[in-house]
Amino acid sequence: MRKETQRINRGTKGLEEELRLVHMLSKRRERVRIKRVDHIGIVVKNIYEALSLYDKLFEFVTLVRIDILYEQGVKVAIIPIGELEVELLEPVDPETGVAKFLEKRGEGLHHIAFEVDDANEGLKSVGEKGAKLIDRESWQGLRGRTGFIHPASTKGVLIELIQRA
Repeated sequence: MRKETQRINRGTKGLEEELRLVHMLSKRRERVRIKRVDHIGIVVKNIYEALSLYDKLFEFVTLVRIDILYEQGVKVAIIPIGELEVELLEPVDPETGVAKFLEKRGEGLHHIAFEVDDANEGLKSVGEKGAKLIDRESWQGLRGRTGFIHPASTKGVLIELIQRA
């Protein structure tokens, strides 16, 4: 009998959480319309070594675009995979956020980018909802208008909003 009571209590707690979620969703104001996951950013020490490794393991490196974004202090390799892109980031300036990320955390997942209709409106909307913004306004990036939401507001995940050109 006691186990059944515990099960019922857990079920009730789950129901209460679901009801809270439904209530929260019904009170939405403006929302950011996410079209899709645009790309995943991975910080690496050496782009060419990373490309070689990923090609050896997964054989998906068929067409690669490599650019140096001097204003951002990074070398970028873009690997298309279906509708998604993998973006490898190698710092070329030790003072950039990407270089500091690499020094502190090592190689690995850096950010997830969501494509939106309007990057400025998206940043404004999440900022009004309490998110800490790295960029208050979007700026011209490699693929279009872009801006970042601080990971402190998104459970430790750096999120980029991108408005494709």
